[in-house]
Amino acid sequence: MAADYFQSYSVVGLLAVVGVLFVAVAFGAARLLRPVVPTPEKLLTYECGVDPVGEGWAHTQVRYYVYAFLYVIFAVDSIFLFPWATVFAAPGYGATTLVEMFIFLGFLAVGLLYAYKKGVLAWT
Repeated sequence: MAADYFQSYSVVGLLAVVGVLFVAVAFGAARLLRPVVPTPEKLLTYECGVDPVGEGWAHTQVRYYVYAFLYVIFAVDSIFLFPWATVFAAPGYGATTLVEMFIFLGFLAVGLLYAYKKGVLAWT
């Protein structure tokens, strides 16, 4: 029994070693085959193919990150709703899982209400 257990892990380990070797060989071949002709133009800093203009530091609006963060929170929430629905459908778990999900949704609602009260959701 233990031999079969470790044999299955040896297959996974061998596959991981082959994957690492494949990546190492690919990078090594690319390094050997690429042309190396440094020129002053290649050493210039650029952004999206355009020469940079202005300061190196740019001011970024935080609200974009807040919207992205709120999206991630509610995307994770929706991911948790699908397994919950399957457990809720199982016999004997109905009331318990329903209470747990309302507690979970309550925490999310409090977070959303807090964000609304702070004015985070107002796009100005």
